[in-house]
Amino acid sequence: MWKSTAAALALLILAGAASAGEQSACERLLRKLGPQLADASCVESPDLTTRNSNTTPANDSLPGLPPSAFMPQADRDILVADPAHRPPIKKAVPGLQIQARFAKDPLGQARFLLRLPKDWNGRLVVAGASGARSEFNGDFVWSDYVLQKGYAYASQNKGVLSAYASTAADPLACRTGTPDNPHYVHYYDDDPGQEFTRWRDFMVMASDLARRGVEAQYGRKPRYTYAVGASNGGYQVRRAIETAPESFDGGVEWAGTFVDPRGPNLLTGLPPALLNYPDYLASGRSPTSTAALNILAAGYPPDLVADTANGRVSLWGNHHDSFWEPTQCQWQKRLDPGYNTYGAGPDRYNYLARLSASKVGANVAAIATDGKIKRPLITVAGTMDALLPIDLHARAYARQVAAEGGEHAQAYRLYEIQNGNHVERYASLFPQLELVEPHAQRAFDLLVRFVEQKTPLPPGQCVARGGTIGDAPAQPGHCPNLLAP
Repeated sequence: MWKSTAAALALLILAGAASAGEQSACERLLRKLGPQLADASCVESPDLTTRNSNTTPANDSLPGLPPSAFMPQADRDILVADPAHRPPIKKAVPGLQIQARFAKDPLGQARFLLRLPKDWNGRLVVAGASGARSEFNGDFVWSDYVLQKGYAYASQNKGVLSAYASTAADPLACRTGTPDNPHYVHYYDDDPGQEFTRWRDFMVMASDLARRGVEAQYGRKPRYTYAVGASNGGYQVRRAIETAPESFDGGVEWAGTFVDPRGPNLLTGLPPALLNYPDYLASGRSPTSTAALNILAAGYPPDLVADTANGRVSLWGNHHDSFWEPTQCQWQKRLDPGYNTYGAGPDRYNYLARLSASKVGANVAAIATDGKIKRPLITVAGTMDALLPIDLHARAYARQVAAEGGEHAQAYRLYEIQNGNHVERYASLFPQLELVEPHAQRAFDLLVRFVEQKTPLPPGQCVARGGTIGDAPAQPGHCPNLLAP
């Protein structure tokens, strides 16, 4: 009895010592980062991947915020495939995880995430955030993938919280439901002081702060730092590679948002889809209807229709009901706040006419990409992207880079994924769709080989269904059709 009690006491003492060691590791790191962080927490995790349920906090887990302002677990699910189609996590990755706010943000909303694996490979990945999402947005797509390879991983939330429920009486509210069943949310992005220009700044700040954290933890700076992101996070990657070459060695962006004051941009691309969709639906979803032809002429891929247990659904319909109007509203209220959104109508917005009636042109110009990349950059985009159509966004940016030229334009690639869409989970409804995520991750590996080993990048190409990015593509350049059998 005495021996078992003594043994148990010894185990408790060892556990306490280990716990004290873990605390001191975090305390030491937080002390070195010091004034750059606010409301910081640090834990030593047995597994930094999402296989550990504690890696991504619960939704609405920040005190003092209204529901939906901070939605980490919902955010990591938003663009990715259903769990059955995700690659398995092959190993645990122990290390430190820091969650904090950027102390320098006067609005107190800019958030920062840093994961430092015990077995570090000497490199750092910094992720952008899509939509109006949190710093945990990339946990499935990017964090799990790179952590298992030994990279340190950092992310941020573009300096802004997400949204909260509101009403039609709120002048900054956006409708998220259908017109006959409306729901309204208020995006923090549209509040005073939350100009979209901050998005680029917090991507760069996250890199600089993460590099300090890496040096504090491992005693040396990262040998290489890479930028990754999708959608609005892909836009962050583009702007970082254009404007902050000192902070990044290269980047991979998945279907980044294209912004040009001359167009195309979201304010030119979304209204035609919104305007014509009701007539298309009234036609019985006829692909030869005038409304359908108008949507196609605006740059959108063909619609897909499927029968489900809950009735007929379509690719355009899902985007109309969940993405088109909220996105149009959010950007319009930020960039052209004088427009009467629900009086004149989000579907009637005319960007060219508004150039002379508002400051929208100058506001868009302030956040525009210029194509003058200063580090290697890869774009991966699906031909069936029905939120950011490929010709209005990915191809438009490729044209911009080509027009600007320069040394690093030779290290730009666009890999088009045949039948890939913006929202991976729709592949479960529409079997014609191809997942983009594995190609984005392969593009990351190709970028790393190019930067570190000078292995030439495969040429820009159309990646066939079931295929992979290859050195000798069967279809160089663009995919000839947006939808292939």
